[in-house]
Amino acid sequence: MQKAKLPPGFKDMLKLPFVEALTGRRSRRFFMGAEIPEGVLAYKSKHNPFPLTELEKLLVLSAVAGNTGWNFLIPYNGRYAPYLPNYASAAGGRTFPSAAGFHVSEVFFTDDEGVYMLQARDAFDLRRMKKDGSLDLNATLENHRSRIQKLADGRLYLPPRDPHIEGHNHWVVNRPGSLFIFPAADVALHNVLNLCYYLQNGYCLYNDVHGEKIQGLEKFKHLYDPENLLPLSFIERYSLTEATTELVTSCYAGALMLQAMGLGGWMFNGVNPYSILGASGDPEVPGLGFRYDQREGWAVPNVTGLQGVFEGHCPPHFPDMKSVIEAVVKKKFGPGGPFHDQTPGPWKDNGKVRGSAQVHNEEFQACIAAQAEYILERFGKFPGTVPTILVFIYLQAHHLDLEFYDQYFKPGAYLETHARHMERWHRDENK
Repeated sequence: MQKAKLPPGFKDMLKLPFVEALTGRRSRRFFMGAEIPEGVLAYKSKHNPFPLTELEKLLVLSAVAGNTGWNFLIPYNGRYAPYLPNYASAAGGRTFPSAAGFHVSEVFFTDDEGVYMLQARDAFDLRRMKKDGSLDLNATLENHRSRIQKLADGRLYLPPRDPHIEGHNHWVVNRPGSLFIFPAADVALHNVLNLCYYLQNGYCLYNDVHGEKIQGLEKFKHLYDPENLLPLSFIERYSLTEATTELVTSCYAGALMLQAMGLGGWMFNGVNPYSILGASGDPEVPGLGFRYDQREGWAVPNVTGLQGVFEGHCPPHFPDMKSVIEAVVKKKFGPGGPFHDQTPGPWKDNGKVRGSAQVHNEEFQACIAAQAEYILERFGKFPGTVPTILVFIYLQAHHLDLEFYDQYFKPGAYLETHARHMERWHRDENK
C-alpha cells in the first residue's frame, strides 16, 4: 500500500477521539445486502454485499491481534529478587492484555476469498517508526500482512441453522461481504505456564475431582509446601478464564476500531465453536479441520490442534508432557524468547534485563512434568477438566446499510465515521 493510495478515511480514523469510539460503540448488525424478512424491524437492503478492502481488513485484524511492540514484562517480585520474574512466554506485546504475558492465542478469519490465520503471537516488534519517532502505520500493516497464512479457498462453511449458528444470527453471521474473525487460545499452554507460576510460588496440585494426591511429588517437596496444595480444578478454571480474557479483549479492541473506521459489526458468541473447529460431528461442516478426541463420559469433544498451524501443547502434538515442558522452557528462555539476552527489546541495557531471569532447571521441569503427566493419564487429556483449545468469542465487520438505521432509529444511531464511510473510504468505487 502506497501512501498516495490511502483513502481520506484513513486520516479520519487516526483523528477520531478515543472517548467517541468508546461511547459510540454499538452492535450494528444490518449490513449491505442483508434482509430481516419479517417482524417489527423487517427490511430488505437495496444494496449488494460490499466486501471490505484489503486495507480495511488489515486495519481490523491488526486491531484484534496486532503486535504493538515489546512486552515490558513484570519488573519485580520480592520472592524472586534479584532475579526478574520469568512468567511471560512471548517477547512481543499485542493490542490486548494477557495474564503475566503468557500470550497463548492466535487469530483465524474468513471472508469471501478464503480462510486465514494471522500469526502474531510469537512475533518480535512489528512496528515501523518514522524518522521523527512516530508510528508508520502503513509500514506496520505491511509487516502484519506478511504474517497472514491462507488455509483454504472460499468462505468457511457454516450453515445458517442450528446447531451451527444460533437462531438470532442465522440472517447475519458470516454472510457475503463480511469479515468473520475467531481467535483461538491454546489453554494447554496456558495451563503449563500456570503450573510453572504456582510452583515458583511454592504450590503444587492435588486432584480434588477424584479426591487423591498426585503420586511422585514427594521427592520435590523442598520446592513446594506439601501441606498447602491447590485444587487441580481451580488451577484449570483459572487457566481457562485467563485465556478467555485474551480472546474477549482482542475482539473488544477490534470493536473499537470498527467505530474509528465507520464499519458496522459487533462482537458475540452465538456460533458453535465445534462447527468452526471441525468437531461438530456433521460431515457436511468440516470447519477448520482441527484434530479432536471423544471418549465415553465426555459431554463434548476435546479439540487439540491443527497440525502445522496451531497445535495445542499436549499429546498427540508432542510425544509426551515432558517434551511439552521442554518446549515451553525453550520458548521462554531460548533464542527469541522473552528471557534470552540476545532477544531485542525496549530497555537501554536490554541483554542485562532479559538475561536476569532465573531459568527453570531440570528439577523444576521434572516437577511440572510429573503433574502434567498425571493429569493427562488420569483424565485422558490435558488440561483435565477444561478444553485444550478454546474458541469462544467472535468479531464480525461489514459495511452498514445506513438506510435501515435511518428508517427505524432516531438520529444518533451511528457515528459520523459511519455516515461518511463510503464517501471517505470508497470514493473511487462509488464513481
